[in-house]
Amino acid sequence: MAFLFLKFLEGMKILAKSPTFAKSPTFARDPRQLQFEVDINRLFLYTSYNLLGKNADEADAEQIIEMASKSSVAIQQMQVQENVHSQIRTFCTVMDEILVNDPLGSSLQASDRAVLKQRPLSQAEISQKLKDQLGYTLNVKPSGIPHKDSGQGLFLDGEVDVGSVVAFYPGVVYSPVYYGHIPGYLNEQNPYLISRYDGMIIDAQPWISGGEGQGVWNGRKMLENKVDMDGTGKVSDSLSKPLEGTHTDNCDDVVEGRNPLALAHFANHPAKGMLPNVMICHYDSPLTENNMRLYIPNILFGNEEENVKSFDRFWFKSRVSKDSESHVPTLKTLVLVATRALQDEELLMNYRFNNSKQWPEWYVPVNEEEDMSGEDGTTQ
Repeated sequence: MAFLFLKFLEGMKILAKSPTFAKSPTFARDPRQLQFEVDINRLFLYTSYNLLGKNADEADAEQIIEMASKSSVAIQQMQVQENVHSQIRTFCTVMDEILVNDPLGSSLQASDRAVLKQRPLSQAEISQKLKDQLGYTLNVKPSGIPHKDSGQGLFLDGEVDVGSVVAFYPGVVYSPVYYGHIPGYLNEQNPYLISRYDGMIIDAQPWISGGEGQGVWNGRKMLENKVDMDGTGKVSDSLSKPLEGTHTDNCDDVVEGRNPLALAHFANHPAKGMLPNVMICHYDSPLTENNMRLYIPNILFGNEEENVKSFDRFWFKSRVSKDSESHVPTLKTLVLVATRALQDEELLMNYRFNNSKQWPEWYVPVNEEEDMSGEDGTTQ
C-alpha cells in the first residue's frame, strides 16, 4: 500500500500542475470556487485510495488517478460522498454494537432508538471499545503546538490510513438566513464556528465535549446550552435570546452525546514549519437512514422551509455544482479526513483564515492562495 500511495501522491502533483487547475481562468474570477474544486479532487483521491484497501494493485491506483483527471467535479463530489458515507456507516454500526442491547431497533427513528436499552457505559469506556474495534479513537489533551495560546489539542489514539474519516465537527448547523442568530458571529467572539462552501456554518460551542454517562443530547438542549462568551464559563441568558420568536423544526432531534469522534473542533492549526495532516470534508448525511442519525452529532437550526430557500439561493450565488445533490433530505455537516497515514499523533487542520481579517499572532498561513478563498474553514 505504501507504493500505491506514492503513486497517488505523484498523480496529485501532476493534476495540480494541469491546465484544469493551475491555469484555470476560474481562479481569477472566483478563487473560492477553484479551491473547492481542488479540495474535491484531493478528497476523491484520498478517500478512493482508502476504499481500495490492502488488496489493491497498481492498475487500480492508475484507474482512480485517470478518473480524477477526467471526471467532472460533480461526479467526483458524489464519489467522495459515497466513500465517506461508507466509512461513517461502518462507524455507526460499531457504535450500535457497543451501546445498543436491541439490534432489532435499527429501523426506528433516532429519538425512538435513544430510549432503547443502552449499556451504561461512560464516554471513556465507549472510546476504548471503539478503538478495540476500529483501531483508533480520539483524545483531547494539551496541544504540542509551541505557542502560549495553543490550549487543548486533538490527538489520534491508534492508527489510520490516508483517506480515513477521523472526526466529526459537532454542533448546531445554521443556513445563511439564520446567521444573525449565531452566538458570537456578528462580533467575532465565537472560536467554535466553521463554514462550508455552500454557506452553512456549524457552531460547536453548545456541544463542547459532548455528554457523559448514559444519555443523549436533545436538539433544544443544545441550542439553549450556550457557554458565555466572556470566558467565565457561566451560562448566559442573553445567548439564548436568538431562540425567542423563532420557529425551530429540528429541536426534537436526538444525538448520542458520548460519540468519541465528535471532537473535530479541538483540532489546532499547524505552527510554522508544520503541515496539516487532516482536511475538512463536506458530508451530507442522509436523514432517511434512521440507524445512523443518532451518531451524527449535529442539528439544524431554524425553520425547514426557510433553510431550503436560503440554501437554494446560496447555491445559485456560489456556482458550486448542484448536480451532485441527491433528492434525499440530508443534514449538511463536516468531517475531518486523514491526508496521510497517521499513528498516535496530534491532528492538525488548515484554518484558512480570511486574508481580509487581522490574523492572531499564532496564525501562519499554510498556503496563502488557499487563505484567499476565505471559505471552508473557521470563520474567525
